[in-house]
Amino acid sequence: MAETASVADTRAGSESSAPVGFSGVPSFSLKIWPPTQRTRDAVIHRLVETLTTQSVLSKRYGLLSEEEGTSSALAIEEEAFSTASSAAAASSGADDDGIDVLHVYSREISRRVIESAKARAAASSVNPQS
Repeated sequence: MAETASVADTRAGSESSAPVGFSGVPSFSLKIWPPTQRTRDAVIHRLVETLTTQSVLSKRYGLLSEEEGTSSALAIEEEAFSTASSAAAASSGADDDGIDVLHVYSREISRRVIESAKARAAASSVNPQS
């Protein structure tokens, strides 16, 4: 009986130092917002690749030069990050892991890539270059 009491006392003591999840295992949470700079750089790199190489998007709206693609990618990511950060500040819940904000970030990037491609295609059809 003394062993059982000491195990219970140990568990009771550990609960005060760390949250305990299922089966007495300490629980933890992961926050995915804001993304690290490394993640943001990877997003920008992928955007540049999408805008400057053959893809479904480029077949419909045309390719960008490396310089144009880089500048567009930087602007698109920065604007999407800003929008998502504003959404995060507005919904700052204690139990929020950031998944909803990450969804806003992703949706904003997609929307802005398409808007940018459409605007460029419309401008080039109005002012065709020889």
